[in-house]
Amino acid sequence: MVAWPACVPLGGGPPVPVGAFGAYVGYDAGGVRRIAGLDGWLGAATPRVGRAYLPGDRWSNIEGAPGYLDHWARWRTDRADRMFVLNVPMLERTEERLPDGVVREELRAGARGAYDGHFRALGRRLVGLGVPDTVLVVGWEMNGITYTHRCGPDPGAWKAYWARIVTAMRSVPGQRFRFEFTPSRGRDAVPWPDCYPGDVHVDIVGMDAYDQPAGMSFEEQVAEPYGLAAHVRFAAEHAKPVSYPEWGLFRNGDNAAYVRGMLGWFARQRPLYQTITDYCPHGVWRCRDNPRASAVYRAAVAR
Repeated sequence: MVAWPACVPLGGGPPVPVGAFGAYVGYDAGGVRRIAGLDGWLGAATPRVGRAYLPGDRWSNIEGAPGYLDHWARWRTDRADRMFVLNVPMLERTEERLPDGVVREELRAGARGAYDGHFRALGRRLVGLGVPDTVLVVGWEMNGITYTHRCGPDPGAWKAYWARIVTAMRSVPGQRFRFEFTPSRGRDAVPWPDCYPGDVHVDIVGMDAYDQPAGMSFEEQVAEPYGLAAHVRFAAEHAKPVSYPEWGLFRNGDNAAYVRGMLGWFARQRPLYQTITDYCPHGVWRCRDNPRASAVYRAAVAR
C-alpha cells in the first residue's frame, strides 16, 4: 500500500487522498516531456507514475528495442518516489486481429516455453537501464477480443503462458519486477476471473475501466458483473493490491459525474496507483472536448 500524503476536496465534500497517480500521455520521449506539462497544469499535485507500452508488432520491440525505453528509465531514476508502469504484449502481431485458431496455437507455444527468451531479454534490458522495479502489465485486457494475447481461445494455455513469462523474467539477476493482471471492466468476451493465472505469479490486480457503454451510469459500472466492485472483492480475496492502469471518458462524452465517481472510488479503495488515459476522447488535460470533466479532475487533484 502506498502512502497517501495529501488530501483534496472532491465536489465540495470532505477531503479525499491523492495518492500515486499519473496519466498516459504518450509512449515515446514526447510522452516523458508531457508529464512535466501535466505537472504544471496540476500545480501542487505531482504525478509520480509514468506509463508506456511496448510495441507488439514484432518480438524485437517486445524485448524493448535499443533506445526505446531509455527516456523512461531516466525519468524514473531522476526521483526515488516515482513508479514506471510498462504494458507488455504477450505475442507479436498483437493488434492484427488474428483468428482464434492461430491465437490458440501461439498461446500453446508460449506455454511450452517457445518465447521465454524474449522475456528474459526484456528483463535484462530493464535491469540494465536501472529500472528493475518496473510494474509490468502483461497481456492487458485479455478478457476482450482486441489483442492477439487474448485469453478466450484457450484460457488454460493463456494462464500457463503467463506463468512462463513471469518465471522467465524473475530469473533475471537483479530484478524486482511486479507483475500486474489487468482485465477490462465487465465480462467482455470471457469472464476475466477465468483467466487469472494464480497468486504465485501475480503481484497486482488491475482493471482498465472506461466510461462505457453509452447510458451506463457510474453506479452501474460499480455494480455490474465483473465490474469495479467485483474487481476489488477479487483482489481482496487474493490478498493483492488493486490498480487502475487505464481509465477515462468514452461513450458518454464529457461526463463530469463519471470523473467524480472514479476519483471518489479511488479515494475509498486506495489503489497502488491510477493513471488516466489523457488523449481524446478519454482525457482531461490534452482533450478540449471534455471541459466539464476536466474541471472536476483538476479541482480535485490539483491542490
